[in-house]
Amino acid sequence: MASKTMARRSIRRNGRRSNGVALAIFLFLLALEVLITAVLDSRQADPIWIGVELTILSLVGVYILMALKIAKQWEKAIVLRLGKFRGLKGPGLFWIIPIIDTISSWVDHRVMVTPFTAERTLTKDTVPVDVDAVLFWVVWDAEKAALEVEDYRSAISWAAQTALREIIGKMELAEILTGREKMDAALQHIIDERTTPWGITVQSVEIRDVIIPQALEDAMSRQAQAERERQARVILGESEQQIAQSFAQAAKAYQGNPTALHLRAMNMLFEGLQERGALVIVPSSAVDTMNLGGVLGVSSMAGMAQQMPTAKDSDEE
Repeated sequence: MASKTMARRSIRRNGRRSNGVALAIFLFLLALEVLITAVLDSRQADPIWIGVELTILSLVGVYILMALKIAKQWEKAIVLRLGKFRGLKGPGLFWIIPIIDTISSWVDHRVMVTPFTAERTLTKDTVPVDVDAVLFWVVWDAEKAALEVEDYRSAISWAAQTALREIIGKMELAEILTGREKMDAALQHIIDERTTPWGITVQSVEIRDVIIPQALEDAMSRQAQAERERQARVILGESEQQIAQSFAQAAKAYQGNPTALHLRAMNMLFEGLQERGALVIVPSSAVDTMNLGGVLGVSSMAGMAQQMPTAKDSDEE
């Protein structure tokens, strides 16, 4: 569909087009002819001279209308004389010889953009993919572009599409998804080799989108999720190992210093009792070895002392 639209645009650009300046001059001469005819009729001039003057003005107007051409700043006109290449004309005003000279095409020297696709193309590992890409190119030799290829716009579109299919068939799916820059460079090199004899240079190729089957996309998503879970479990195991090593080092440090162990135990109890309604569970072995019974008794007495003023206040009320 895109190639057909491009062909229609090429036909419109390469075909004949109206020249506003030449048409304006022709209309001016036509109006001048009518004015001269009216003046000569009023003076009762010789009809033969009137016919001669009208014929001359008509021929001059037709010649200007057919011979005067205008090329835009970014265009070059391909002029053929009796079917042979005469030269390039433009930009600006230029003249041709009517009937003898013809303009076969107008070549645009601006950077052109051509989108192209490769649908249901198998990769090296037999995965069907749809790839959308954009080609940026410019005509550097208008003579070659007009004479070496019939329709250079359609030709470069087909060349880009076949090159894209060729590249996809040589690469695996993982390489296509992760190595777009490499794929862009390879495409640019292949297309540029094909279009250089036509006077066309490829400036860049950009891959816009790579579409894979939905089932494969879901499988890849599950694989990525499983890989992330595996990494999370590995990190958790490494963290547990580091914590165990830290506890082992702390145990060695407390083994030769019971005072530090008692202070650590008291700190742990203090932190646990700071929260109201907290429940502290202490192993019986720890109560015996670290003399936590006295510590717990003192803590409970402190808690009862804090509650006693509250009970007295309630009784007084």
